[in-house]
Amino acid sequence: MPLEGPARIVSELTSRGYNVEREAVTLIASAPDPDATLERVVDAVPDDVLVVDSEHVRAALDPEASTAAVADSTTRSADSNGPNRQPSSQSHPSVSTGNSPSNSSESGGESPVETKGSRGDFERPVDASARELEIANDMTGASTGTGEYRDFVAVFRDRLERLGRKLRGRVNHRPASSIESMPGGSEVAMVGLVNDIRSTASGHWLIELEDATGTFPWLVMKDREYVDLVEELLCDEVLAMEGTLSDDAGIAFVDSMYFPDVPRTHQPSTADRHVQAALISDVHVGSDEFMEAAWNDFADWLHTEPAQHVEYLLIAGDMVEGVGVYPNQDEELQIVDIYEQYEAFNEHLKDVPGDLEIVMIPGNHDAVRLAEPQPGFDDDLREIMSAHDARIVSNPSTVTLEGVSVLMYHGVSLDEVIAELPAEKASYDEPHKAMYQLLKKRHVAPQFGGHTRLAPEEKDYLVIEEVPDIFHTGHVHKLGFGKYHNVLAINSGCWQAQTDFQKSVNINPDSGFAPIVDLDTLDVTVQKFS
Repeated sequence: MPLEGPARIVSELTSRGYNVEREAVTLIASAPDPDATLERVVDAVPDDVLVVDSEHVRAALDPEASTAAVADSTTRSADSNGPNRQPSSQSHPSVSTGNSPSNSSESGGESPVETKGSRGDFERPVDASARELEIANDMTGASTGTGEYRDFVAVFRDRLERLGRKLRGRVNHRPASSIESMPGGSEVAMVGLVNDIRSTASGHWLIELEDATGTFPWLVMKDREYVDLVEELLCDEVLAMEGTLSDDAGIAFVDSMYFPDVPRTHQPSTADRHVQAALISDVHVGSDEFMEAAWNDFADWLHTEPAQHVEYLLIAGDMVEGVGVYPNQDEELQIVDIYEQYEAFNEHLKDVPGDLEIVMIPGNHDAVRLAEPQPGFDDDLREIMSAHDARIVSNPSTVTLEGVSVLMYHGVSLDEVIAELPAEKASYDEPHKAMYQLLKKRHVAPQFGGHTRLAPEEKDYLVIEEVPDIFHTGHVHKLGFGKYHNVLAINSGCWQAQTDFQKSVNINPDSGFAPIVDLDTLDVTVQKFS
């Protein structure tokens, strides 16, 4: 069963003040009418219930169910989502409000410079020797692009060569120049970049593929079963097509098309112990709408026993609000100086436990170049961002945590994917579906010359060369997650309430959420702090 239904269910229950167990979500989602079932569950649970569990759902589905079972379940607290729970065989998420203890206080004594110390009475168990963290594809300090024509040629050649290798084994590839010399009626196949997509007067689709030898036109007939795939295509992505040449050999009729894609047989890696990672993005310190109270609750929660297994914090860009990013932004700034914004963010970062391993990448609001790939911060910003000795790497980068690879990408290209593709395949309400498209294309920003600024390098750092176990993005300020061919895709929402600019473009953000991933099972729990 897909995750999208359960994700909506847990979001609805959370908005009503309930935590929910995975099995309960599964039962609601499996009911003939999930919406009606959810309403019956909410009406039936006692007033003092904090966690909706499977017995509450069964009682709502069967009013004659044992009241004793329900009474027993009401004695459970939000701690059922804590460290002693057993990993579920289901892949559906649970949600907790993440409220911190009301009596938490600063601990006495001096703290290290980079942290404000622990909070409350709980002392987090730390075994740093068990941790493993590796960074790959970080291009910070390795930029070679000069903006000259040869740089553009180099980056597209690299893209075609690397993604083409994933496709040539599936088709009997011929370069465009060879296809042009073949007789009419021949069976042909080609791997190339999508150079152009246009419809014909008869309603068919003409796709022009380009490789290093030239271009060749391919016709997708409107009555073929795979014609819907044309709606997913973006210019400059790498594609393979098979078909038959017309009688005059001037065009090929498409019989099948292939994407680089994630293999359906992909089996993700998992950690050898129970350890968790918090995945967040878009903090936007410096904005009038930065949710400081929610952040403080998140930081407090990280110091509590339910968060004792959270040992990694991954931040996917936009740590600060920035300056001059959109029209009239200065009217919505609490801190108008960019360096002071980073100083304030650094102070907030000190609130989280000092034993966390922290990795962050820049976003389009951060003080780096807008063109992707974006290098990590310069020395001046790194000096300001001293808390916890966080690792600041390029956008995108791949972080491997105890064998689990996490592709971190801020996500600007999601705007383009959502704008270009049909709503059922990519939307702001379900941002993970747009992420599926990037996984399918094996490239985080395939279309050049659109809304996403791309910098030409000798190597295309935006290619998804190796299949990640987790794909983590932000940018669109919406919470969404699901699995695509066993890759866990998470867009982690934001820590900024709706701004006037967002109102003007009809963006209603999902604020104050922290997805927590069990690295040993790849299960997701969403903690809510707003």
